[in-house]
Amino acid sequence: MKKIAFLFLIILCSCNKEKPKETLKEIPKEIPEEASYFKQIKANDVKMPEAVYGDWLYSRKEKGQTFDQYFRSKHIVPTADANIIYIRPIGNFNALQKRQIQLTNEYLEIYFQLKTKTLNPIANDVVPNSARRMSAEGHEQLLAGYLLNDILKEEKPVNRIALMGLSELDLYPKPEWNYVFGLASYRDKVGVSSIYRLQDGKLTSENFNLCLSRLLKISSHEIGHMFGLHHCTNANCVMNGTNSMDETDRHSIRLCSVCQRKLNSCISYDNKKRLTDLEKYFKRNNLTDGFDLMKKDLGVIQ
Repeated sequence: MKKIAFLFLIILCSCNKEKPKETLKEIPKEIPEEASYFKQIKANDVKMPEAVYGDWLYSRKEKGQTFDQYFRSKHIVPTADANIIYIRPIGNFNALQKRQIQLTNEYLEIYFQLKTKTLNPIANDVVPNSARRMSAEGHEQLLAGYLLNDILKEEKPVNRIALMGLSELDLYPKPEWNYVFGLASYRDKVGVSSIYRLQDGKLTSENFNLCLSRLLKISSHEIGHMFGLHHCTNANCVMNGTNSMDETDRHSIRLCSVCQRKLNSCISYDNKKRLTDLEKYFKRNNLTDGFDLMKKDLGVIQ
């Protein structure tokens, strides 16, 4: 029986796990408004349910990552020369899929409070026959490693801080695996994922919002890793590890208070503005779960 890759990404270069020297960085003293913000939204953190068979944490003993560990770790920080997140579509996308990519671009720009741009699509035929195959289910698949190493890693768009490829077709990591949701090199700040499995077969107006929610969760999660955030074990959070699409659906689209503090220490955005922008985005696109979560956070800080 062939293996199925339930993990969203196979990590080529895991986050730096070397124990940092305490003298390298001093944990910053937060201004009163910031400290108050994180304490207030902590009230809305939801405890993670106990892992059951098949869940990410059922067979993995992850210790998580404290704010102090994150702050002292080596991770990218936006600079004048590296401050734009890029999306590179790969394949032939229909009107609904193009709309999902557009909405993902809008979301990532709000979520990370950094300029985000979608590059022109590249055709599937950039992948040679040696890096593609027909699946047992009868649809075409592309070799994820080829897209990552031979195409995306070679791209250097201006002021790139992170680059995520989005493939129209299904992906596989090696011959003995049925499929993989995606592949990434966090060291190179590059990843590729497939929208094929997010669509439950075919993207329609009926499943559009469910598929969009999955894409927003996965893209923000993986780019969050590129900014140095580890899997969260603090609360139900978009940075939780996931073992299946069902588990992804159960995870929150919200960053918990600890992970929000990490990201804010890296990018230094206005916390209230970000929440307000996210609330408007979710409302505008009829994503009820996300809207309710942002409204709840805004309610405790006002």
